Amino acid sequence: MSAFAQAMRRVVTGDGMDGRSVIILDGGPSASAGEADVGGLFEIWEDAAQGPLDPKDHADLGNSKAILGPRPGNVQVRWFVVAPLPEGVPKEALDAATREAFATVGGAHHIIDQSRASAMHETQSLDIICLLQGDVSLVLEGTETRIKPGQVVIQRGTNHAWVAHGGPALLLAVLIDRPLVR
Repeated sequence: MSAFAQAMRRVVTGDGMDGRSVIILDGGPSASAGEADVGGLFEIWEDAAQGPLDPKDHADLGNSKAILGPRPGNVQVRWFVVAPLPEGVPKEALDAATREAFATVGGAHHIIDQSRASAMHETQSLDIICLLQGDVSLVLEGTETRIKPGQVVIQRGTNHAWVAHGGPALLLAVLIDRPLVR
């Protein structure tokens, strides 16, 4: 994470006791995210996508344990880091390590078919993902598309993976829980 520490800043607003707008949080990933957050996931915020919004509630909603997809009915906002694939590691070993990493964030069941890429997975969510720094490709079942910093991917519940080129990449994601129609 240290390579991206300056880019990973959360500024969260709310209302003070007098009803005037204030900054309630200003800093990096939440204390629960830490340097060694599993799978390169750094939670920014997670909230229910329904009901009233209370600006006087100053709870840090970025403190939840990282999970791959949003919890039912929720919206997650996170940074995630994609590292280049290690060289010289057999695909079977990489597939197994990826399954293990996904399991640590409750995502083992999201891996459907690793034949195209070890990290191919499918979540029941609408994901808005922006590459902030680095160089990545979005891998789908039948294609691979290079993404440049500032470009946005709308990932709509499809089987996909990310592959970094030349060094780690930092992405920002907004994940919205949505059931899939199949």
